[in-house]
Amino acid sequence: MRHILALDQGTTSSRAIVFDENFHPVATAQAEFAQHFPAPGWVEHDPADLWQTSLDCTRQAIDAAGQLPVAIGITNQRETTLLWDRATGKPLHRAIVWQDRRTAGVCADLKAAGHEPMVMAKTGLLLDPYFSGTKLAWLLDTIPGARGRAEAGELAFGTVDAWLIWNLTAGKVHATDATNASRTLLFNIETGAWDAELCALLRVPLSLLPEVKDSAAAFGHTAPGLFAAEIPILGVAGDQQAATMGQACFEPGMMKSTYGTGCFALMNTGSTRVTSQNRLLTTIAYRLGGKTTYALEGSIFVAGAVVQWLRDGLQIIAAAGDSQALAEAADPASTVVIVPAFTGLGAPYWRPEVQGAVFGVARGTGRAEMVRAALESVGFQTLDLVTAMRADGVDVAQTVLRVDGGMARSDWTMQFLADVLGAAVDRPVVTETTALGAAFLAALQAGLVASPAEFASRWALERRFAPAMPEDTRKVLVARWGRAVQATLAV
Repeated sequence: MRHILALDQGTTSSRAIVFDENFHPVATAQAEFAQHFPAPGWVEHDPADLWQTSLDCTRQAIDAAGQLPVAIGITNQRETTLLWDRATGKPLHRAIVWQDRRTAGVCADLKAAGHEPMVMAKTGLLLDPYFSGTKLAWLLDTIPGARGRAEAGELAFGTVDAWLIWNLTAGKVHATDATNASRTLLFNIETGAWDAELCALLRVPLSLLPEVKDSAAAFGHTAPGLFAAEIPILGVAGDQQAATMGQACFEPGMMKSTYGTGCFALMNTGSTRVTSQNRLLTTIAYRLGGKTTYALEGSIFVAGAVVQWLRDGLQIIAAAGDSQALAEAADPASTVVIVPAFTGLGAPYWRPEVQGAVFGVARGTGRAEMVRAALESVGFQTLDLVTAMRADGVDVAQTVLRVDGGMARSDWTMQFLADVLGAAVDRPVVTETTALGAAFLAALQAGLVASPAEFASRWALERRFAPAMPEDTRKVLVARWGRAVQATLAV
């Protein structure tokens, strides 16, 4: 039985999963790493942590599986920005994480100068500190001598996938895939290439940028000595696009939502690029065989992170798994609403300066009510995205939402999601769909699977959550959420 290894480098941990050729997981290894918060709204990772935990997990998973994989697929936290020396491979700064808001002022200035329509037309993205471009510009402007060295061709930029590929190949390959490139504010999703006008706007030298390949392509081999033999790297995709493929959303109209640190809902729009009038993003879902498939995306910055806040910040739960029982025990008459804008509000509001808020606290409010409100916030934010898609003319009435990620394991949360959406929610047998998507890409390039359709035929349903909440109740809850969001935006 031939194996494929998926390296899933996420926001709070790195993970390696070995799949057999039938896409059943046979071995897993995972390691968390430190989060750095040097200033309010700033989030950083040590690049050495990203690389070392990824390498360690890959070795552990291969050892546990008992044989070398025939290929590696990589999926990664998107938009996180790294800058390193081409000669030494040494980073010039900590990685600036996708959640980081330090360039909010730069984005505001660019908007005020009238640049956002051009940026949106070329990239499908809004001018927001979420994306890589302004992070890279900040590094070039802040690190002494960095801009001159970049213009001299001495430095390399990359999102996390490019950083891992560079290290896995001992600096022989500086490459990314189209999905990661599409999240940088520097890549034209119509032409499928880095855009000189966008680079000039952010003063980013083209020489910094990696080669852009299809999502299933040859990204080089691992360097001698890393593993028992050299292994080809044959698939790369940003985590949300990888999850879209792992959920087998290959047909236009299919939709998935991943509940990790944040929540990201993507709807496949096929070869048609849908331009949102409601501040959703147009992005590349995947590029296979030179053909681009687009998606409409809504990005929520805080989903699973709200449970981490309950555990680590408020310390009202000991473990994430405690949240479901507490939510079930909450007073059904409670009107507590949490708007978890810890790093601003994402789609469809895009207000990076907003901070979180709690409403409806009464004398009897306890930890159960706070936990339930935290879990409900994830469903309400997803509803905001679906509502925006409907307003864009996308028919989602008959769409079944396929869910994955850590929070998807919570039956209570998924049932509330179905109730508040008024639509079915499907949870697959394999919920690690981000890694599964990376494995699919590598297997496709390796010839272990013939087509996306063949892979889709193996997708299996574990449970469908059907809406059961009375419509009158749903309307009351949705209206309460809407008032809470408006009040938060007004502060």
